[in-house]
Amino acid sequence: MSDPNAAQESFISHLIELRDRLLRVVIAFIVVFLGLFHWAQDLYALLARPMLAVLPKGGQMIATEVITPFLVPIKVAMMTAFLITLPYTLYQIWSFIAPGLYQHEKRLGVPLLIAGVLLFLTGMAFAYFLVFPIVFGFIVGVAPVGVAVMTDIGKYLDFVMTMFIAFGVTFEVPIVVILLVKMGMVSVAKLREIRPYMIVGAFVIGAIFTPPDIISQFMLAVPLWLLYEAGILAAAMLVKPRVEPASDFQPMSGEEMDAELDRIESEDGVPK
Repeated sequence: MSDPNAAQESFISHLIELRDRLLRVVIAFIVVFLGLFHWAQDLYALLARPMLAVLPKGGQMIATEVITPFLVPIKVAMMTAFLITLPYTLYQIWSFIAPGLYQHEKRLGVPLLIAGVLLFLTGMAFAYFLVFPIVFGFIVGVAPVGVAVMTDIGKYLDFVMTMFIAFGVTFEVPIVVILLVKMGMVSVAKLREIRPYMIVGAFVIGAIFTPPDIISQFMLAVPLWLLYEAGILAAAMLVKPRVEPASDFQPMSGEEMDAELDRIESEDGVPK
C-alpha cells in the first residue's frame, strides 16, 4: 500500500512549486509593465494608427468617460506586457507539467508550444497590418454625408482586442488539428471528410467576428480554411496511423477441414 503521508507531501510539494512558478510569472509581468508604463500613450498611438490613417483630414478619436484617456493606454501597456512575457509564462507552465509527460510527448510538445505562440502572434500581425486598414477604410467610407467618424478610444480598444483574439485563435487551428489527431479523438480521414462543413463554419465565424463587409469576412474565413488544410497535412506527416494487430486466426479450406475431422474421429475411435 502507498504511504498516505508520502502522497500528501508530494501533493503539497506540487502546490508549492505551482505557487512559485505563478509568482515568477506575475513578477515578470509587473516588471515589464512598469518598464512600459512611461510609453503607454505611445503604445496606444501605435495601436490606433490604422484607424487614424483612414480618418478624414482633421478627424480624431474621442474619450467619452472621465478616466478613459488614462485607463485605455494603461490597458494597452498591460496587453503589451502580457504578450512580451507570454513565452516566459508558457515556459513556466511547461516546466511544471513536463515531468509528468512521456518522452515522445515532450518531443512533440515543445515544437507545438513554440509554433502556437508564433501562430498567435502571426494572427495578430495579420489583423493589424492587413485587416484593420480594410475594415476601418470601409467603416469610414460608408459613413453618411455630414457624419463625422470619431470613435471612442475605449470602444476602439474593445473592438481591436476582439479582432486580435479572433485572428490569434484562428491561426491556432493547425495546432488544434494536430492535437486532436494525436490524442485519437479524430482521424485524418475524418477531417478530410468533414471539410465541406468546416468551410461553411469558417464563413459563419467570419460573419460573426468581423464587421458586415464581405472583404473582412473573407479575410478571416479563408485563412481559417487554409490553416485547417495545413493542420491536416501536418497531422498526416507527424502522427502515424494506428496499426491494428494482426489476428492469428486463419480460415481453413475445405480440404483442411475434412482432414482435421478425420484426425479427430480417428483419435476418438469413432468409425466413419
